[in-house]
Amino acid sequence: MAPGKVSFVSDKERRNSRVAENEAGKILEGKGFYVLMPDNKADYPEFKTPARSLGTCIIFRFVFLTAICIAMIMCLLLLICLYQPLLAPAKSVKDTARSKQSASKLPVPSTTKGERSANLVDKFLSSQRTAFHFQPEKNWMNDPNGPMFYRGYYHFFYQYNPDAAVWGNITWGHSVSTDLIHWHPLNLAMVPDQWYDAEGVWSGSATVLPDGKPIILYTGLSNESVQSQNMAVPEDSFDPLLRKWVKVPQNPMLVPPPGIGYTDFRDPTTAWLESDRLWRIAIGAKEGTTGLALVYKTSDFLDWSLQSNFLHKVAGTGMWECVDFYPVSLTGTNGMDTSKVEVDLLVKHVLKASLYDNKHDYYTVGVYSGDFKTFIPDDPAKDIGLGLRYDYGKFYASKTFYDPAQERRILWGWVNESDSELDDLKKGWASVQTIPRTLILDRHTGSNLLQWPVHELESLRGDKVVFQDKVLDGGALVKVDGASGAQLDIEVSFKYPDVHKLYLPEQKEYECSQGGATLRGVFGPFGLLVFAADNLVEQTAVYFYLTLRPDGKWVTTVCSDQSRSSLATGIDRTVYGTAINKSPTENFLSLRLIVDHSIVETFVQQGIACITSRVYPTIAIDRDAHVFLFNNGSESITMQTLQVWQMSSA
Repeated sequence: MAPGKVSFVSDKERRNSRVAENEAGKILEGKGFYVLMPDNKADYPEFKTPARSLGTCIIFRFVFLTAICIAMIMCLLLLICLYQPLLAPAKSVKDTARSKQSASKLPVPSTTKGERSANLVDKFLSSQRTAFHFQPEKNWMNDPNGPMFYRGYYHFFYQYNPDAAVWGNITWGHSVSTDLIHWHPLNLAMVPDQWYDAEGVWSGSATVLPDGKPIILYTGLSNESVQSQNMAVPEDSFDPLLRKWVKVPQNPMLVPPPGIGYTDFRDPTTAWLESDRLWRIAIGAKEGTTGLALVYKTSDFLDWSLQSNFLHKVAGTGMWECVDFYPVSLTGTNGMDTSKVEVDLLVKHVLKASLYDNKHDYYTVGVYSGDFKTFIPDDPAKDIGLGLRYDYGKFYASKTFYDPAQERRILWGWVNESDSELDDLKKGWASVQTIPRTLILDRHTGSNLLQWPVHELESLRGDKVVFQDKVLDGGALVKVDGASGAQLDIEVSFKYPDVHKLYLPEQKEYECSQGGATLRGVFGPFGLLVFAADNLVEQTAVYFYLTLRPDGKWVTTVCSDQSRSSLATGIDRTVYGTAINKSPTENFLSLRLIVDHSIVETFVQQGIACITSRVYPTIAIDRDAHVFLFNNGSESITMQTLQVWQMSSA
């Protein structure tokens, strides 16, 4: 800072930027702000004490000694009032009130710093709660369970601890909605009250039968720590809210078969009906280090038999959790009903597994053999654990369902916290769910899915700012006016650069973790900063980076950089990302960011890839959270269109 220049820094900026340690001069308090003043005030007129000639002027103007004394006393009192904030130690509001009642010249600065610190911590923790992502009012939540549409309502069940903000005492929470955005909580759907689920009512799925009645299949952990599959039915199937569920007396339906560990048998899928009029479900399991999906069949959901062959297995992938299996159309954009398997040339199937060992959700596209009752991936190199993921960030234990009301398949995913368990206990809650996403097969490739937030989210859009055709030279940083806030929906597109105009030697393969957004290249990194403080001490960068491969092809990588997202300690600072396959016909690169207090969901190139990040800014919160365009590469990049909407709370 230049000598004599005044800057105003808030309490939280002073704490986290350590202004007191790095700036010259004294830090003095004035109504919640700190004024940085030089030590040598004599050199700077604006800091000099006003000339105290008032008494002399009064002597010349007044004759009577009594009047002189009164005037001098009044001036002295006035000067004390004016200059006491600069002379006294920093005071809280409580100290100021106390000083007015005390004859002491100096207040006692007892707990000022502690009180201020507590207030900052409270504000920091409260700012993390999302405004339009699904989360219960309090306590712990994890896997999405049994989503379905029933009699005009979307039902969402979830793994829930009603007692604390940490995992344990797992029950099924239950909420309903008419639009997937605004949710109404109901009473717990199921609790661990039977011997076969005494240690937890774990994950499962819902199936709507041909007569329109729903059932739930779920995993229970018994009082002897054995996993089993169980069924529950609604007490009143005419109740559109499905407020009460009854566990059937035939439970447990299924127990681990020979060769499967007692705790390696869980998370039944939605059932599907085949031409032989038998219903089938898949259950996650493992044999040694081979992850696999078992298949059971039934005609009445009471008597089950194990299919002799697996639905699918992949060596070295470990335990498969939360298996999902569903059809997708090769020709249309509508979803397909899970329970009506169509085995023909116009249908593909998606198999997904959540890998317990690395906590990632992998999926693969292939065909379902109606003859052999097995799944065959189209590309073995992109099998479970080897290729595609739903999301390359903080995302796990996902579950889809078919929405018959709008003929679409919808994906839910659990987003855990990236802070400490102690932080979760302080704030009283842990975890959110992603915004529900529609899923379709990418018809250009036929080999991957496209994900996009459900259109209902756009009902929360408010004020909008638009910018177009901005050239970002190398090193450019442009603040987006009117885009500040912690609840945003952002869409931006960049012109794909003319990579052939330069002769460049081959470059090393780029990894997002190689310095994040600070590693300068030729084309990139370029993109957006969100949750950015004015001085950029906190920022979350979402960006593209282009590199040249030895075979002469350019690789486009997209990253979400949490490494500078917060000044807080004890949080995850991973830089997430993946390479994407841009279509040769696309001359642009696009991002959509859903920003909601402590979560950033990124959708790349119309949903070809997704990255979810959890961030915990301490300074860049609410209206102090800003958006910047940036280009940290050496070559210029053209931003074509940027649209930013302020988002209302759900």
